[in-house]
Amino acid sequence: QVQLVDSGGGLVQVGGSLRLSCTASGLTFGSYAMGWYRQAPGKERELVADISSGGSTYYTDSVKGRFTISRDNAKNTVYLQMDSLKPEDTAVYYCRASRVHLYWGQGTQVTVSS
Repeated sequence: QVQLVDSGGGLVQVGGSLRLSCTASGLTFGSYAMGWYRQAPGKERELVADISSGGSTYYTDSVKGRFTISRDNAKNTVYLQMDSLKPEDTAVYYCRASRVHLYWGQGTQVTVSS
């Protein structure tokens, strides 16, 4: 069965960095678009960044210039490098694989303290 495992979250101070990873199994990883979403307490889940099977990327405005999404198809893994973190980046971060079907990771908590 398909499984996405999110990791790399943690507690970091304002201005710090974290690198999230999402490793997939049970699917043809290279043919899927991969995205990172986040959900803060009391808010809806929102798209943060995504990367197509061809490597095209998209970022929501609030993270442009600070976050970088990348993928390693040989390792079935998508990454989210997060720099210059702000308190408003605090959320549970989820990866998502999309093609015909959607698959979600279990989420990883990111907390940015001031």
